[in-house]
Amino acid sequence: MYIVSQNLSNYGIPLPNDCIFRINLAWINDLNELKLLLKKHQSHEIFLDLPINRTKPPSNNYSLDDLVPIIKSNSNIKYFAISNVNSADYLEPFVKVLPTTVTIIPKIENAQGISNIAEIINKLPTSKKIIMLDHDDLYSSLIKQNESPLKFKDYINNLINFCTTNNVTLLRTIGVVFSDDEKRVTQYIK
Repeated sequence: MYIVSQNLSNYGIPLPNDCIFRINLAWINDLNELKLLLKKHQSHEIFLDLPINRTKPPSNNYSLDDLVPIIKSNSNIKYFAISNVNSADYLEPFVKVLPTTVTIIPKIENAQGISNIAEIINKLPTSKKIIMLDHDDLYSSLIKQNESPLKFKDYINNLINFCTTNNVTLLRTIGVVFSDDEKRVTQYIK
């Protein structure tokens, strides 16, 4: 999978036809902006990323009820990532209402999510299992829980081993885009 961020498109960088376009809802100010972005990128498969229980900016919030009609009316939305998944129960409302054409992708961001990874994977309704790891948030959560940062590598290796053994696709961040041209502040201020 080759997934690119919507922020990349803000700088006129051409996107490959075969890439999956990720829309992180933390960076979307309102649902009209989301609809415009979906229309602009209707030729790409869409990876919609819902930040739930996000403690750092940007942190725009949308309800599942707000998003389901948009998802159902945009057949190119193929993936739906959910932040801070710690247990299978956390996925229940999404499994109930999202179309079966959308692959649910739990974002693992702390040690509890890694400890419960087998139950989380078993809750996913599709045959292809995909998870997303947020390295930065995992590391931060270890610090907040007073765990040794030295355990970070162990948690990562445990997750990699689980995914390899159980044929689970593990998505990880590879680089970011920095710019001195960024002018938006709305995403950082509530």
